[in-house]
Amino acid sequence: MLWLLKPETLPEKFAVMILAILLFAMVMGLVLAVVDRPKLPKWVPVAGYLGPAVLLITFGLLWPGMLTIKNSFFSRTGADFVGLENYVRIFTDETFVTVIINTLLWVAFVPTIATALGLVYAVLVDRTRVEKFAKTLIFLPMAISMVGASIIWKFVYEYKPASQPQIGLMNQVMVWLGLEPQQWLLNPPLNTFMLIMVMIWIQAGFAMTVLSAAIKAIPDEIIEAAKVDGVTGMKLFWWVTVPSVRPAIVVVLTTIAMGTLKAFDVVYTMTGGNFNTSIIANEFYIQSFNQGQPQIGAALAVILFVMIAPIIIYNVRQMRISEGER
Repeated sequence: MLWLLKPETLPEKFAVMILAILLFAMVMGLVLAVVDRPKLPKWVPVAGYLGPAVLLITFGLLWPGMLTIKNSFFSRTGADFVGLENYVRIFTDETFVTVIINTLLWVAFVPTIATALGLVYAVLVDRTRVEKFAKTLIFLPMAISMVGASIIWKFVYEYKPASQPQIGLMNQVMVWLGLEPQQWLLNPPLNTFMLIMVMIWIQAGFAMTVLSAAIKAIPDEIIEAAKVDGVTGMKLFWWVTVPSVRPAIVVVLTTIAMGTLKAFDVVYTMTGGNFNTSIIANEFYIQSFNQGQPQIGAALAVILFVMIAPIIIYNVRQMRISEGER
């Protein structure tokens, strides 16, 4: 029965997964059977319903998080306390500095450009005959996994020498224009922006969907009153549409920013973090599992959390403000 603790073969892993699901169902069924009885003190059903969630959050999120913070202050083996040495290395080593700069570039460009494209697109196709079809086109990338989208764009960026037929769309266009094919994924810092473009392509559909719903929620009276006052075209867009959907824009920006900070699939699939393209989430994985540097990986995870936390707090505050206005 030791295989239950350390399954090695595929059947053993499936068996452990099925047993875990059955055990979870039995425990939850037992909890519901106990707490869903009349004449029980109020704290019993409260503890029954919230208890499993609190335990899962504690042992699945809080406890590993605390261990990660602790490990970031210790040596590779975890035996020696080294203080801020791991963080100093990250902020002074040229490789890690490049990783941080790349991450900041991702956060600066992906949310702003994806949100801008989504907003403009939502306004342009709003209440047109082809609205549903046009929205479907830009939303389709959201239905593709990050890995799938990365593979698609890896083919788009594929390089062949000028003497050979091009199979990559980007380089084929370059050839048609009379230019030399480019190594889009090998030449920094251009390769970083090529990866950013993939993330923008994926996230623009999300931005369009949320902002389109916000635009449709603008009262017709406001639009009509603005048109009566002579506000049309770009003025209507900047003075009426944008202020009216500002809460939605903030939510979209912060949501995409959080997703961008945690981006891993695109970089790992397309370049593996090589050629100066790595970002914090990808470098955390490389240092922890490939390079055998768990203390550096822990410090990178803490830095990533510190970067994400203010965005989450700001997002929550804006949502509360928005709910209060309603």
